[in-house]
Amino acid sequence: MLTFVFIKRLCLTAIIVLFIIDWEYAIPKFYYAIPIGVFFVLTILGSFFIQWNFHFKSYHSNSNITKNHIALTFDDGPHPEFTPQVLQLLKRFNAKATFFCIGKHMEQHSELIKEMMAQGHAMGNHTYSHSKVFGFFGAKKVVRELQKTNGIFAKITGKQLQLYRPAYGVTNPNIKKAVQATGLQSIGWSIRSLDTTNLSEDIILNRVVNKIRKGDIVLFHDTSAKTIIVLERLLLILQEKNLQSVTVDQLLNIKAYA
Repeated sequence: MLTFVFIKRLCLTAIIVLFIIDWEYAIPKFYYAIPIGVFFVLTILGSFFIQWNFHFKSYHSNSNITKNHIALTFDDGPHPEFTPQVLQLLKRFNAKATFFCIGKHMEQHSELIKEMMAQGHAMGNHTYSHSKVFGFFGAKKVVRELQKTNGIFAKITGKQLQLYRPAYGVTNPNIKKAVQATGLQSIGWSIRSLDTTNLSEDIILNRVVNKIRKGDIVLFHDTSAKTIIVLERLLLILQEKNLQSVTVDQLLNIKAYA
């Protein structure tokens, strides 16, 4: 498996071998740049592609599931305008979802958190700030963000979050340390809707529908009117395909709360 530890050891071994050869045969110095370059390129790619499990394991789907279940997930909420519309659609189609919420939004809209829980949806930690530079935070600062969000949720619901989705899907050694320290389980996705881009509703819907299979985890955001339009059409299609949306913990058979 292509992991940070494996690549680091492989590139270090290559440099040592080059050093030994250089000691005897005086090879060109630019040869050393090859393993160093490979290490940095793969580390950057691995940090941005959560599906690689490059730094730590995340769940992205359940390929062994026997039931016709998928999991719809929504990031970045709760949003005062769009989250209620998502909840209304899910209720109408008897579907359950998982919401990875930003801590500061939980603080501002605690009643929505209570409503999500009351309707049987699952919740996850999506950091407190969702900072654009979150990938550059040190391990201690990441821990504080995750613990603060868990504390807010516990104050609202009395439960401790167990599920976590990295902001922007970015992973690195510092985030790995924080995940280990907090005991959270990282959740990725197998289908990314790209609903936050400039793509049209039709393209986003077709992107999901053409890929979706039982066991998939689908990434949406409950932060825009575009997502509402796509979601309503998607839920109709899921009915036709006999696919039922359940919470991530049910799909993966893991715990959502401590």
